[in-house]
Amino acid sequence: MSQTRKQSIESPRNRPQDPKTGTDSESESPDSQGEASGQLDVSEMDFLRNLLSRSLDLQHSDSGPVLEKRSLEGVAKYILNKKCDKIICMVGAGISTSAGIPDFRSPGTGLYHNLQKYDLPYPESIFEMGFFKQNPEPFFALAKELYPGQFKPTVCHYFIRMLRDKGLLLRCYTQNIDTLERVVGLKDEDLIEAHGTFYTSHCTNSTCRKQYNLDWMKTQIFTKPLPKCELCDSVVKPDIVFFGESLPPRFFATMESDFPACDLLIILGTSLQVQPFASLVNRVSKSTPRLFINKETTRQSDPMMALLGLGNSLDFDSEKAYRDVAYVGPCDDGCLALAELLGWKEELAEVVKKEHALIDSQEEGAQASAGPAAQEEKGSALKAQAVTQEEAEKPGAQKKA
Repeated sequence: MSQTRKQSIESPRNRPQDPKTGTDSESESPDSQGEASGQLDVSEMDFLRNLLSRSLDLQHSDSGPVLEKRSLEGVAKYILNKKCDKIICMVGAGISTSAGIPDFRSPGTGLYHNLQKYDLPYPESIFEMGFFKQNPEPFFALAKELYPGQFKPTVCHYFIRMLRDKGLLLRCYTQNIDTLERVVGLKDEDLIEAHGTFYTSHCTNSTCRKQYNLDWMKTQIFTKPLPKCELCDSVVKPDIVFFGESLPPRFFATMESDFPACDLLIILGTSLQVQPFASLVNRVSKSTPRLFINKETTRQSDPMMALLGLGNSLDFDSEKAYRDVAYVGPCDDGCLALAELLGWKEELAEVVKKEHALIDSQEEGAQASAGPAAQEEKGSALKAQAVTQEEAEKPGAQKKA
C-alpha cells in the first residue's frame, strides 16, 4: 500500500530535471504545474478513498461467495475440492485447556483467577518485565505448575499435525508457550511461536545472554529457588514474551509473505483480544475463507479499529458476510467435527490414541529410572492441583462461564 502511494505521489525532488532549464521536466509552465497539482490531488483522493473503503470493509469480494455454504460442511468441501494447500492455523490457549492447562480469562478456573494466591498487585504483573526483575519468584512458582512435559497434546494439536502431514499446512502461528505444538512433531519451519516459548531460555544479563535449553531450565525450576546463569549468576528467563517486550523478529518477517499466500485461515482457541496477533486475520486476501473455532465467539468487525490496523474483520452475521464461518464450542469437538466431514475422524482418533500411549510409556519409564523422589514430587504436584480445583469449586467461588 505504501509503495503504491509513493509511486502516485512522487516528490518533486525525485523527478527528472530538464538539462537546459534546470527545472522539472514534468512542470515546464505554470499551466502544466497546475495540471500536475490537479492530478496529484486526484491521485491522493483516490488513495484515501480506497484506503477508507478497505479499512471500513466497504468493498465486497470481487469473486462473490468463496464457500458453497458458510458452514463447517462448506469448509470441508472447500478442502476436499483441493482449493487450498496453504492453510494457516492461528491458535491460542483454548486448544490446550482439554490437556489440563488453564486458559487466561475463564472466571473461576482461568490462569488470572488462580494467580490470586501469589499476592500480586494485579494478575498481569506476573508477565511484566518490571515486576519480574524485582520479584521473579511468583513467575517461577507458576512455571513449575505449568511446565512443559507435564501435559499431553490435544485433538487440536494432532489435527494441525495432520494438516501438515497431508501437505496442507503453510504455517501454525501460536500464542501458546506450552510447546505442545512441538510435542506433536511440528518443526521450526512449521511453527511461529508469536509469544515466545519455554523451548529456549537466556540469561537476563544484557552483557551475557547465555542460552539454555528446555531440559536445563526444567532441572533448575524443579530443584532450585531460581534458575541462575552458570557464567554470571544472573536470573535466566525462558524466551516467552512478557508484556512490554517485542515479539520475535521471525513473527514479523514471516507474516509478510505467509498471509497474502494463505488460501484458508483456521482460527482455534483464541478470542483475538491480544495485539498484534489478533490483527493477523485481516492480512489474508478477501477471497480467503476464515474458520473460527472457539468455546465463545469473538467481537466482530469494528470499523474504527480496522482503520487503525487493529481489531479483526470477522463477519459471521451481517448481510455482507460471505467467507467467515464460526463453530462455537470446545475446540477438540470442532476439530473432530471437521475431521469427520473430511473423512479423517478415525485416522485422527487412532493417532491421538497411539501418541498418548507412547507418551504414557515414556513417562512411566522416566519415573521408574528416577526413583521414589520423582514419585513423591509428582504426588505433591497432583495434590496441589487437586487443592486448587477444590478451592475453585467451593460455594461462593466464581464458576466457569
